[in-house]
Amino acid sequence: MPKSERELDRRPDPDSLLALAGQEVRGKLCLFLGAAPGVGKTYAMLAKARTLKAEGVECVIGLAETHGRQETEILAEGLEILPRRKIEYHGRTIEEFDLDAALLRRPKLIIVDELAHTNAPGSRHPKRWHDVEELLDAGINVWSALNIQHLESLADVVSRITGVTVRETVPDRVLRDATDVILVDITPDDLIQRLKEGKVYVPETAKRATQNFFTPRNLTALRELALRRTAERVDDQMVDFLRRGAIEGPWATAERLLVCVGRTTSSESVVRAAARMASGLNASWVALYIERSGQEEQSGEAKKRVDNALRLAERLGAKLERLTGDDLAGEVLRFAREENITQIVVGRSRSGLLARLLRRSLTDEIVRRSTDIAVHVVIPEQPRHERERRRLRLAPPPGLWTGIAGAAVLVALTIAAGQLLDQWLQLPNLAVLFLLPVVLCAAWFGLWPAIAAAALSFLACDFFFVEPRYQFTVTKPQEFLALAVSLAIAVITGMLASRMREHSKNMSSRAQTAQSLFEFSRKLSSAAGLDDILWVAAAHTQKSLGMKSVVMLLPEDDELRIRAAWPPIDQLEAGEAAAARWAFEKSEPAGWRTDTLPNLRLQFRPLTTAGSAVGVAGFEPANMSEPVAPQDERMLTSILEQTAIAIDRSLLAGESVKAAALEENERLRTTLLASLSHDLRTPLASITGAVTSLQQLGDKMPAPDRHDLLNSIEEEAGRLSRFVANLLDMSRIESGALAPRRELVDVAEAVRASIARCKKIFPDFRVSTSVAPELPPIRADANLLGQVLFNLLDNANKYGGPAGASVYARPEAGDIVITVTDQGPGIKPADLERVFEKFYRGGRPDGRKAGTGLGLSISRGLVEAMGGTIRAQSPAVRKRGTRIILRFKAEQRPALAGER
Repeated sequence: MPKSERELDRRPDPDSLLALAGQEVRGKLCLFLGAAPGVGKTYAMLAKARTLKAEGVECVIGLAETHGRQETEILAEGLEILPRRKIEYHGRTIEEFDLDAALLRRPKLIIVDELAHTNAPGSRHPKRWHDVEELLDAGINVWSALNIQHLESLADVVSRITGVTVRETVPDRVLRDATDVILVDITPDDLIQRLKEGKVYVPETAKRATQNFFTPRNLTALRELALRRTAERVDDQMVDFLRRGAIEGPWATAERLLVCVGRTTSSESVVRAAARMASGLNASWVALYIERSGQEEQSGEAKKRVDNALRLAERLGAKLERLTGDDLAGEVLRFAREENITQIVVGRSRSGLLARLLRRSLTDEIVRRSTDIAVHVVIPEQPRHERERRRLRLAPPPGLWTGIAGAAVLVALTIAAGQLLDQWLQLPNLAVLFLLPVVLCAAWFGLWPAIAAAALSFLACDFFFVEPRYQFTVTKPQEFLALAVSLAIAVITGMLASRMREHSKNMSSRAQTAQSLFEFSRKLSSAAGLDDILWVAAAHTQKSLGMKSVVMLLPEDDELRIRAAWPPIDQLEAGEAAAARWAFEKSEPAGWRTDTLPNLRLQFRPLTTAGSAVGVAGFEPANMSEPVAPQDERMLTSILEQTAIAIDRSLLAGESVKAAALEENERLRTTLLASLSHDLRTPLASITGAVTSLQQLGDKMPAPDRHDLLNSIEEEAGRLSRFVANLLDMSRIESGALAPRRELVDVAEAVRASIARCKKIFPDFRVSTSVAPELPPIRADANLLGQVLFNLLDNANKYGGPAGASVYARPEAGDIVITVTDQGPGIKPADLERVFEKFYRGGRPDGRKAGTGLGLSISRGLVEAMGGTIRAQSPAVRKRGTRIILRFKAEQRPALAGER
């Protein structure tokens, strides 16, 4: 191998380095692991805490269960103890760990005992290990204690060993992600001796414990489990250390497991077995549930079993996947190959004899068809009470008896029709007629009523239409063969028709789902704003999924506020608001049927795009006792994803508008500064030069020269005054402070006054005038109209060249039209509207930019404030020059006193 490749192979593993970086951000968890209660975990924690406190490390007891052991209580003395939170539950006061007080105190290290403890109802989290996770996320180091039987993947193993059902469990990932694990170990004989001495339980409880749980056999088995799990963790830590340090292996090849989850009661045992295998192999794993097409409708109990198994797999660290298909074994193997699965874990089939004879079980089919992937078949032990419950649950599926009754009626009608046909037509074989009730039953009621119809048809045909009639006897072999073939055809036809019925229902359901999502997408695309998007999402979710209520929340001023709710609500309760905040900040579900505030009526889910949450959606299901159906879950996920994308798109559109406005403001600011620097510097330089010359030369300068300098000072000062006046006028227009007077104005007089003012300032500028006689007045502000005309003449002087300008005023269709025309190069058609924008400047005939670019913008603002219009005409219409056209509504001239 070349040297460069060897060096490349010796680089540290990037995944390990990223995981290490993530650990440095969170707090560190140290677990004191024991084989059973009473081995001394709490004692070891407190003893180590006292040592650290003596070294100056800040250490606080959030919760420590001493169980009345005096030697343990002595160790807690001298350490800061946080007060417990009191919760009222069914008339009792329960003391729990105060998570909020710990987060507010933020010590460097906190002790939280009994990690597997179940919190009292009403707590933020259902389990104490959830509280510890939140402390770790806040950067607080935590010490806690755990017994090996509380590991989720070992719960069923411990139950088989000890005969005691473990109800409080902790996901294996908590142990896996712990920074340190300290094994607190004593021999079974020593632990039993501690029990007898009353150091674990009170005497009566200790006596019962030694007869049941605390037996040498049980304790030895639990101790072995604890030692094995700790050793496995040490191996994993060593591999991580080697990878981070780029130390050469050999290391184990990465494995990837797939566990198949079903609707049976043994699914949880299969999931736990897969979790143990994944932990032992240090492998990632996937929990897969596949629905058969047309069987999305499940009983409430089946949905609960599937949901519980999937939630268990998720707690144990699995990635969840749901698929739908007809060929279940084929779908499993296809998914396994696409996801690079190396091992498949399935449970042993418990199908009955008839089912095994008719077809292979899913497990058998996967084993038969898997040629390149290892398959592990788990044989879960089924308790006796479960077997009894399974026998009792052999109840008929919904609608079975109705279908069988319908089959009997249809067969009876077929018998009657056959009797009539036999009398009139005397058909040789009426067996084909009995296919009709089979097909109808399959189409209307399903498979089992169709099979019942086939059996009834077989008997009816034999009894009524086969010689000897009215007896269940067949005398001719060929007739028996015909009946048997007819029965087989009827059963096959019924099965095919039933399958077609299920496929039709499935396709209809999918078509409705697709149509619903299409309608939702169409409504989102037509939503005008953010609020419209949220109201459309809330109403559609509530209607399409039958939810009791749906609420949409977005962050505003560091708070989540309700922006849409259906039915409308004003505010959330305190617990619901906390769950919504949790879902938004952690980007994970909270509320009903989650690990955070599960007793709420609402479940909140983050609306995420590209890994970040843009809002929160909450919904209240119609049936709180059952999980969301798989098909409804898929639709809900699609709706929330589309909503998140629409919200993100709306927010990006708003941000782009703000960015464009900021860019425009920056451009205007730059233009204004450039204009100010030029248009202020030039007259100021002229004034300063003239004043300096007058001061230095004084009477030595000839009188004509002094007169010219004084005229220059006056001209440049007037130029500055006009520039400042333009800025003030622009400011008044944009702020809405401009309030023009509405009085009758003589247009001819306004034109003459503006030209006179222009000639005084620009004596060499030639202006021709043509005003129609007896021109009606307009209603405007005389001063503002004069300012507009002066700005237009000033603009013509700058851009029109030496040919001058012309001003015309005439009546036209009830309006007064005033035009100012220069003889310059004109304006391009594309710039006819831009010339009225602020700071837009065209070119002079000599090629230089002139003016501030405010004259025409101010003119438009003043004209529109007076109720008129202004526009520019390009050389495309006129061969040369630019024409600015003002239009005002003509008013009636007031009658004179002698004319009344």
